[in-house]
Amino acid sequence: MTIINSAARQPTKLDYASPTQFKFNIVKLPKVEYFCTSVNIPGISINYVEQQTPLKDIPHPGEKLKYSDLTMSFIVDENLENYQEIHGWLVGLGFPDSYADYDTLIQAGKDRFPTSKSSVSTELGKIRYPAPSQGAAFSDATLMVLTNKNNPVVEVRFKDVFPINLSNLNYSQQATDINYLTADVTFKYSIYNFANVNKKEVKVTT
Repeated sequence: MTIINSAARQPTKLDYASPTQFKFNIVKLPKVEYFCTSVNIPGISINYVEQQTPLKDIPHPGEKLKYSDLTMSFIVDENLENYQEIHGWLVGLGFPDSYADYDTLIQAGKDRFPTSKSSVSTELGKIRYPAPSQGAAFSDATLMVLTNKNNPVVEVRFKDVFPINLSNLNYSQQATDINYLTADVTFKYSIYNFANVNKKEVKVTT
């Protein structure tokens, strides 16, 4: 749905957005989302071209969008289970030991992508080792924005999310107070859209 009526775009809610009112859900990382402390709505930009003139060059909007990274911070649990969730995802994508690491990653997502691993065919003329779908290597994520009364109002839906960076954990005997370990993870994704809660995506045209 696209909102193009100017009258329909006038503000009806005058409350300010609170940075603490949110809930982040990522299908592939249930243990991480429980300990999530911060997450961002990535910025977005568009390229542009300049028309050459004898005087000042005139800029014109381009046609390709560039999305900033999705970043999240979380408190690490005592057994490092949530840290290992992301670490294992990265290992599966990079398969540093063998190709079996990637296969394990794909197999782990078969509950959501049952056709991710194609069966080996022995029939004449058919592909003997068909490439598996990469669907299980990605995940969808949703940032739910809450009102001041903790009611969900807007969803930011990310598609085809995968991690590209996981921060280190620093242990020290010189700590004077207990500051529980936190970690940062950076994700790439294909696109994100805004949507009303449990409804279709909404595009606001200015």
